[in-house]
Formats: sequence, C-alpha cells, structure tokens
Amino acid sequence: MAISEQERAELLRLARESVKAAVTGSAPPVATNREGVLGERRGCFVTLTNRGRLRGCIGTFHPDRPLAELVVRMAAEAARDPRFIYVYPITPEELKELTVQVSVLSELEPIDDPLKIQLGVHGIYVVQGQASGCFLPEVATETGWSKEEFLSQCCAGKAGLNPEAWRDGSAKVYVFTTEKFSDRPE
Repeated sequence: MAISEQERAELLRLARESVKAAVTGSAPPVATNREGVLGERRGCFVTLTNRGRLRGCIGTFHPDRPLAELVVRMAAEAARDPRFIYVYPITPEELKELTVQVSVLSELEPIDDPLKIQLGVHGIYVVQGQASGCFLPEVATETGWSKEEFLSQCCAGKAGLNPEAWRDGSAKVYVFTTEKFSDRPE
C-alpha cells in the first residue's frame, strides 16, 4: 500500500518530535492517528543525517506495534544510536540541522540466489543463527559496490559473519524494498 502525502507528513512530524524529545529529555510525541498505513504493522528505519553525515539509523523488520508508534520509538533510538551517543552525541543545537528520513519496509522475502538482487532496489537482511545484519537499498548505490561486495560487506561488517556466508549457503539472505521519504531534500 502506497503511503499518502498526509501519512508521510505525519510520520516525519512524529519522527522529528521524537528525536527532539530524546535529545532534550522532554516527553515523546504520542501517535494518536492509526488510520490507514499509520495503523499497519510495518517494519521501518529512521535515519538521521547532518549535511550528508550519518548521525543515527535504527530500525526493525519485526514490528510489534502500529507504524506510527514504531516510528516514534525508532526515531528516539536513532537519536541515541550507540555508534554515536558515546563519542559524538546529537546536541539540542544540532537538531535544526538534522535531516530526518523514514524508510517503510516491505515484507522480507527469502532469495535463493542472492546474485539476483537488484542494486538500489533491494535491501538485504542476512541471518545465520543469532547473527544478523542488513543494508538498506541505497547503501549499494551510495558505495558503488557490486552485488558481491554488497552481500560480503553485509555479512562481515554488519552481521559479523564470514564474508562468504551468503555464497556458501551458511547464511540465509532476505530481500526487501522501501518507501523512503525525508523532511529535507538530500
């Protein structure tokens, strides 16, 4: 189901207010509208950037609440992304410079031949036992990686697996697509 402009605007408003609340210690927004897509259980990621530099990105493939509520939670967690919070946390002064991006995910689909992925269209989720890692679709185009590099980097860099786990069949590869939108031009 396509996400309307009003639904996009509401999800971005909730995400930005949630980031502000997480950074300033104020109360998070309450997602009261659960009509249409906002009420569906859909996976999502919230990505925060400042002038093109990543400042946080958190998401889930396993929604446990309606999308509007999940965006509030993921946005707060992105504002406290462990990769940045201890070294270079987002400050209240930085809030006005942040770009907030929401990626609403399709269902995960297993793929028997990972080399059939479409770079820039498919995101990947690699799983082996308790280890897992993912890349959103845009990672392939932003890095210029080949399909093999995209898969190997996800295995090694994100899931902590052997870089060839996707090739030797020891890891399961899933694909997904996203409907991505942000509150500022990129």
